[in-house]
This record gives sequence, structure tokens and C-alpha cells, in this order.
Amino acid sequence: MLALIDDFARCAALAREAGYDGVEVMGSEGYLINEFLAARTNQRDDEWGGDYARRMRFAVEVVRAVRERAGADFIIIFRLSMLDLVEGGGTFDETVQLAQAIEAAGATLINTGIGWHEARIPTIATPVPRAAFTWVTRKLKGKVSVPLVTTNRINDPQVADDVISRGDADMVSMARPFLADAELLSKAQSGRADEINTCIGCNQACLDQIFVGKVTSCLVNPRACHETKMPVLPVDKSKRLAVVGAGPAGLAFAVNAASRGHSVTLFDAAGEIGGQFNIAKQIPGKEEFYETLRYYRRMIELTGVDLRLNQWVSAPDLLDYDEVILASGIAPRTPAIEGIDHPKVLSYLDVLRDKAPVGENVAIIGCGGIGFDTAMYLSQPGEATSQNIAEFCVEWGIDTSLSQSGGLRPEGPQLPKSPRQIVMLQRKASKPGEGLGKTTGWIHRATLLSRGVKMIPAVSYQKIDDDGLHVTIGGEPQLLRVDHVILCAGQEPKRDLADPLREAGKTVHLIGGCDVAMELDARRAIAQGTQLALVI
Repeated sequence: MLALIDDFARCAALAREAGYDGVEVMGSEGYLINEFLAARTNQRDDEWGGDYARRMRFAVEVVRAVRERAGADFIIIFRLSMLDLVEGGGTFDETVQLAQAIEAAGATLINTGIGWHEARIPTIATPVPRAAFTWVTRKLKGKVSVPLVTTNRINDPQVADDVISRGDADMVSMARPFLADAELLSKAQSGRADEINTCIGCNQACLDQIFVGKVTSCLVNPRACHETKMPVLPVDKSKRLAVVGAGPAGLAFAVNAASRGHSVTLFDAAGEIGGQFNIAKQIPGKEEFYETLRYYRRMIELTGVDLRLNQWVSAPDLLDYDEVILASGIAPRTPAIEGIDHPKVLSYLDVLRDKAPVGENVAIIGCGGIGFDTAMYLSQPGEATSQNIAEFCVEWGIDTSLSQSGGLRPEGPQLPKSPRQIVMLQRKASKPGEGLGKTTGWIHRATLLSRGVKMIPAVSYQKIDDDGLHVTIGGEPQLLRVDHVILCAGQEPKRDLADPLREAGKTVHLIGGCDVAMELDARRAIAQGTQLALVI
């Protein structure tokens, strides 16, 4: 134990020698120091475990050793878990006791962490309201004299200002927002907040990458952590480029290519930009996609992209351009099932884009990302709690009084039931939603299961008729008496313009779903559009 404490101190000294002004000691999120603090994981009965005074000794000694080794003027931030959100987690009285001991040991700042990684309550993903946990930090105010830092889902300068102005904390900590836009602070300071590429909390290219040993990046900013490999350089010769489709891939390409000096015309048959993002932003918990579209609208203005909405184009319309980029997206795939043209059959676009009426009993064919999104949309009772902190805490069983161990309400989560009877089906025998994000997929599954949505793998589809959907499950024929069958069974690329343009001698590039339509993958689409724009 003493050697381990010395390791912390030695690393801090090395950081100072390397020119850093301070370090943060991680005592939260269920890592080693946090495990010593919690009775659920610290089963020792010696000087490092037992009662809380002994369980917190390791944390205190680490801070004391770092202070002694690194010097009196070195910044020490201690990341303190305010809410473990796991059974057997700490109490608020213990948290106060630790905070005061950490201050006495030499901490400069206390950064308040929320939730172990093992917690079954979302704390940083998109469905979590902005600044959802700053009230926890506020409860520690007055208990210590060092400045308090608050964190979690603070992705906007105005939100940060509001948190500080109402006294919830002395400072705000951000991480992922700087992956989305490294210029966030300078843009806010210079009155250009509308130019900020806002973090949407999706985790798809950052945490999901980290937890499988890959380099982190950002869905909305694929240059993050790859800046030297993806430089934005002025073009030697400007080209006239036509982009067909103003979805994620087309938008990313258009603004990046225009920023380099190309003359870009962006066509879309719809009346607004966004493509599949206009579907995603309607899903409860995915409202942050509105911010991405706001960002692209502003970038179109600043980079001088010639945006032409409500305009269908044919191959002859594009022959005068030097090159054509097809980002024309996808069309829902129609599986070969008898009766697939029955009136009770709808595609997810019919539901999410065209607002087709949907009955009370629903079968969803497909358990991929779009199937889960459709189920979330149809099972949502009332307004989404991603916009309401108090209701979010009730739904997920968070004890806002801080009177319970781990910050968990005794009655647990109170997620409301779906207003519809929904069953999700897939042909594959694998776990439904297996391809969802590592750090967010469990949230979608838990939410839907709590709402009463059923998920059934290894299904064979026989036919659809007036009675409903006829299937075989586990070798047994069954009839699902449903009002509607919603198809979420994959996509097909829309690339009808490619061959005519190539036959006319044009250079054509395919990006986004127009290129690969296996899944609706915004991360891949934006990255592909950006990468092409930087080399064309």
C-alpha cells in the first residue's frame, strides 16, 4: 500500500518535471481509490479497511503524499465521487467527511464525480439532461473551503454560465465538448457561440473507442485526435463540386471542402438540411442532434456553400461540375415476406418522417439501431425526461435527498410503461441490440424493457395478413395480433445517379449511406465526408 501511494506521488512529481501545473487524482467512477472508499468493494479489516475512517485512509494518504512530493504551489484536483449510484456505495455524510479530510491533506480543488462505470443509471449519455447533477455539487458547498468543480453533460457555454451564476459550483469541468470543438471557449468568448460544434453525448467515437483500446475521436468532429493526419489545407486549384444530399455525409463534405476553397453546391430534395438527422432528433433522448444541424446551418453560411433545397437533380443537371459527390442516402429495405404490401405494414420512415398513425399493438421487424429508435419513439409516454432533471432522477431512482447509500432510492427506478404493446423481432439468434454502442446500448435496452417492450431473437417470418404477423419462434408457429408491422430491417443505398454520371465521363464519389447502407451510421458518414473533403 505504501508503495502504491508512493507511485501516485512519483507520477505527480514527474508531471511537474514535465511542465504541468497540476494533476487530478481519480477518486471516483469506481476506480481503485473509489473501491477502497466503498464498503461493497473494500472487504479489508485492517488499517486500510473496516470503518469509514480506515476506508478513506488510502485516498487521504495519496493526496498528502502528492502534496509533499510535488510542492506547495502544485495544483491537486481530487475527483470525489458524490454519487456512486451502486448498491453499497457511499453516503453523503461519508462524502463530506472525505472532502474535509482531502482538503486538510492538501487538495487545491475538489471535482465532483458521478456514478461508477458499473452503475445501471445513465450519467453522461445523450438521454441525460444537460447539467443533470450540478445539484449534487451544490450540496457540498459550505462544507469545505476549497473551490468545487461540477461536471457531467455540461456541453454548452450558456449552460456552464448558468450553473456558476446560480451557485451550484465554483467551476465547470468539460471533456468531450472539447473533442467536438477545440475552439469552444474562444468562440464563446468572442460572441460566436452559434459556431460551436456541440457535443451530443453519444459516446460512439470517444468512450466506446477507449473501452476497446482504440484511439478516441468524436462523431461530430472526426478530426479530433487525428488533426495531424487530417489537416485542413487550402486547395491549389478550386473546383466546382456538386453534392447531392444534405444529410450527415453531404453536410460534412460540403462545409469542409468549401472551407478549403472549393466552390460547392449542395442539393437536397427536402425542404431542410439534415437527412437522417431529422429522424434522429425526434427520438426521445436524442434532441442534441438539433445542435448539430444548427452548427451545419451556420457553417454553410460562413463557408459560402450554395445550398439548394427542394430541388431534385438528374444527371444532366450535374454535367457542368468538375466532380460530383453523391450523398443521397438510403431507402428502407423491404424484406421478402408474404403480405409485405398489406396496409398494416409501415416503414420506419412512414412513422418517424411522415407521422403515419400507429395502433396500440405493434410488431417491429429489426432490432438494430433504427429498430431501437423506433421502439423508443413509439413507447415514450409523454415528454422525454432528457429535458427535465427532476423527472429524470425519479425515473432512474436517484435519491435527490442524498439520504440513501449510493444515492439510490429504495424503490428503485420508476420508468413509466409504454402506451403501446410493442414486440421487437429479429431473424438472428444473437442478443437484440448487440450492435448498439458499448456505453449506451444498455440504456436503450433497460429503458425499453422497463416500459414493457418485448425483444425476441431467432424469429422466422411467415406472412402478414388481416389477423396479424405470422411467425415461427423456437420451432413453434405463432400469430402476433398486431395493428401494425413496422419495418426496420435494414437499408438499401440510393445511388441511381452514379452510373449515368460515370457514363457521361464525370468523376463520382459515393459517401455515407449512399456508399454503405448496412446501418444508419452517422459516425461513419461524417468521417467519410470529412476525409474526402480534405483530400479532393
